[in-house]
Amino acid sequence: MRRRAGHPPSEVPAASRAVTAVVAVLTALAVLATGCTGVTRPDTGLAWKDCGDGFECAKLPVPLDHGKPDGERIEISVIRLPATGRRIGSILINPGGPGASGVEYARSARSVLSDAVRARFDVVGFDPRGVGGSSPVRCLSSGDLDAYVGLDASPDSPAEVAALEEGSRKFAAGCQARSGRLLPHVGTADAARDMDRLRAALGDSRLTYLGKSYGTQLGAVYADLFPARVRALVLDGAVDTSLSPMAMSAAQAHGFEVALDAFLADCLTADDCPFTGTVKSARREVADLLRRADRNQLANRIGDDRQVSEAWATLGLITPLYDRQAWQVLRQALGEALKGDGTLLLRMADLMIDRKENGDYSNQTEANMAINCVDARYPAGPAGSAAFAKAADQAAEKAPLFGQYATWGSLPCVYWPVKGKPLDRTDAPGAAPIMVVGTERDPATPYEWAKALADELSSGVLVGFDGDGHTAYLTGSSCVDRLVDDYLIDLKVPRDGTHCPKIG
Repeated sequence: MRRRAGHPPSEVPAASRAVTAVVAVLTALAVLATGCTGVTRPDTGLAWKDCGDGFECAKLPVPLDHGKPDGERIEISVIRLPATGRRIGSILINPGGPGASGVEYARSARSVLSDAVRARFDVVGFDPRGVGGSSPVRCLSSGDLDAYVGLDASPDSPAEVAALEEGSRKFAAGCQARSGRLLPHVGTADAARDMDRLRAALGDSRLTYLGKSYGTQLGAVYADLFPARVRALVLDGAVDTSLSPMAMSAAQAHGFEVALDAFLADCLTADDCPFTGTVKSARREVADLLRRADRNQLANRIGDDRQVSEAWATLGLITPLYDRQAWQVLRQALGEALKGDGTLLLRMADLMIDRKENGDYSNQTEANMAINCVDARYPAGPAGSAAFAKAADQAAEKAPLFGQYATWGSLPCVYWPVKGKPLDRTDAPGAAPIMVVGTERDPATPYEWAKALADELSSGVLVGFDGDGHTAYLTGSSCVDRLVDDYLIDLKVPRDGTHCPKIG
C-alpha cells in the first residue's frame, strides 16, 4: 500500500522480490545493435571496489538539483555483478517501493535474474536518491516510527482521526527538520535523470532495465524523458501513472481484497487451514479478527513493548499476500492470531517495513512517503483531512477490509512541506518496444494497471499472467520467464496481448 513500500523486502520468502540505469562509446553502440559482444567494459566514471561475493560497488556523483547541473552534488550508491559469459552490456534493476534498496536487491541477483540473462549482462543495482545509501531521507526516530505505523488507519471516532492527523503532521515536520534540503529533489523524475547518468557512466549507449512495482513507474518516466536511449525495458507489476493518488489507493486496496479471497479459497483446500466453510465465511472471520485487535490487542511474544493492534495486524496480513509462496506462513499466522497470538503477524509486518530485530528501521518507510508526496498533488490543510475521510469511505465500499487503511496511509502528504508535482503522461514517443507484464491477481499493482500502462506507452507491449502474488518474472511461470529472457537478450518482442497460463 502507498503508506508502505510497494514491494516486500527480500527476507520475505519467494521469488517475486520484489525491484536501473547506464553513455556509450562507439564500439558499445555497435555491439548493442548486433546483440553480441566480448568487449571489455567501457566504464567512464565509476571507481569500482570489491564488496564481497563477486560484487563491485561504487558511488556516482549527481546534481542535487538537476536544474542546476553545476551546483551541489549528492552520491548514488551503485553495485554490480559482472556478466558470466559473452557480455552485451549492463542491466539495471529496481525492486520498487518507492523506498526499497536497489543495492540490497541486486545482492540477490542470482535469484532475481535467470542464468541466461546474467551470462550476458552485468547486473547493476542502485539506491535511488533519498533511499538507503544514496543521501537517505530521515524523518523520525525508531520509537516514533513504531508509534506512526501503529496508528489506527481505519478510524472509528473523531479521536482516532485526530490522532492520525497529529501523527501525520509529526511525520511531515520530522522530514522537514531532518531532510528538508533533499525533499524537493527526491521525485521519480529526479531518479530517472540519475539513471541516465548511471547509464552513461557504465558506458551503455541505451538502457536495458528490469523494474518491478514502483520500479515500473521509474522505468516509464525514464522512457518518457529519454525515449531514444531505450534498448529494452521490462516493467513487471506495473503502476498506472495516470491515476490520482486517491484512485490509486482505492484500486490497490481492492487488489488486496481480491488477493485475500484467492488466498482463502486456496486455504480451504489445505489441511492446516484455520478456517472452514466458504470464502465468504472465512472473510468474515478475518474481519472479526481485525475488529477484535482494534478493541483488545493481540499478544506479542517477540519481547518488545509493542501491542499488536489492528494496524499492525493488518500490515502483517497484507505482507504474505504479495507472494503465493508465503501463503503457508499466512495460514499459520492467522491460526495463531485467531487464538489471540499476534506474534507471527507482527514479524511479517516488520519484514514489510524493514524493521530490524533491534528495533531500528531502514529508511524505507520515510523514503516511500517522501517520494509519493512529491510525485502527486494532495489536498492541503483541514480540507485535506476531510477529503481523505470522504475518499476512505468510498474506498471501503469496494474494499471493506483494506479501503480505509490504504487511503489514510498517505495523510502526511496533506501536511508535506514541499508542494507535490504530478507526473507527466508517460507515453514515451519514439521509444523502442517496452514490455509491460501484469499478473491477474496481483494485490499491490492490479492487472488493470498493466493494461493501462501498456496502452499509455506509445510502444508498450502487454504480457499477462494468470497468477497470484506481486510480479510475474521468475515466480514459476516458464512462459513469462522465456518471454522476458528472449526480449532482454535478443530483443525478441512478444506479441501485444500475449497471455501466459496459470501454473499447474
